[in-house]
Amino acid sequence: MKICKVLFLFFIFNLSAQQKPVETVYFDFDKFNLTDQQADIVTYFIKTIDTSKVESIQIYGYCDDRGTDEYNFRLSKNRVNTIQELLLLHGFKQSKIVILEGKGRVIIKPDTIENLHETRSQNRRVDLIVVKRNSFGKGIHNSFKNKLKVGDKIYLDNILFDIGSSRLTHNSKKELDKIATLLQEKNTLEFEIRGHVCCTPEIYTDGIDKATKERRLSWNRARTVFMYLMDRKISKSRMTFQGCGNKYPLGRGDKLDRRVEFFITQI
Repeated sequence: MKICKVLFLFFIFNLSAQQKPVETVYFDFDKFNLTDQQADIVTYFIKTIDTSKVESIQIYGYCDDRGTDEYNFRLSKNRVNTIQELLLLHGFKQSKIVILEGKGRVIIKPDTIENLHETRSQNRRVDLIVVKRNSFGKGIHNSFKNKLKVGDKIYLDNILFDIGSSRLTHNSKKELDKIATLLQEKNTLEFEIRGHVCCTPEIYTDGIDKATKERRLSWNRARTVFMYLMDRKISKSRMTFQGCGNKYPLGRGDKLDRRVEFFITQI
């Protein structure tokens, strides 16, 4: 089947917690700007999706196998930025876009591909992956405002860390300030702060913190949040913390694995 250079590939709403709706936009060779037809695909995507049910969106860009790695990483990132700009132009909230990643070229072995032109056309693309609200699974929440019970986990997109760092970002501090206010209201709530890492080989149980040179990055991240909440007058008797290393990836990209979660231990 012949594939056009610009094609609306598929748009599927998930029927279970594991499925994710995906929109794909194909680009012309060596281009990152949108034709009217390409822009219409993204516009249709925005109009069709119920944004009130969207937890977050991830945007990934790709290139075909021609050209240098450096050039293709830049091109794939530009493609991602183009799609993001169009989403924002049509009113999609920046806070919902949690991953923007140019992945560079898709490596293939040309002599093993039956239809090389078609394959390369399909690799010049941007994928939009949508995570719907309440798709994390039973007992996993995205706010302390939810009705909670012992054993529930709270995961927040805004409490994320830079690679190799346990320092809080500006956005993380703003989110923790909100959490501290809520915890002062819910003064019987007790919890464990669990730190996580991405991108660590399986032979290691944790990542290296660039600041301390110690292989206890997830532990340091959890402790950083613990200390910040203490500074915001949350009693340490209500909190514990631990590092979970790379044992519990979300499967939603490296950025979201550089996180902390809150495990409810008492209501």
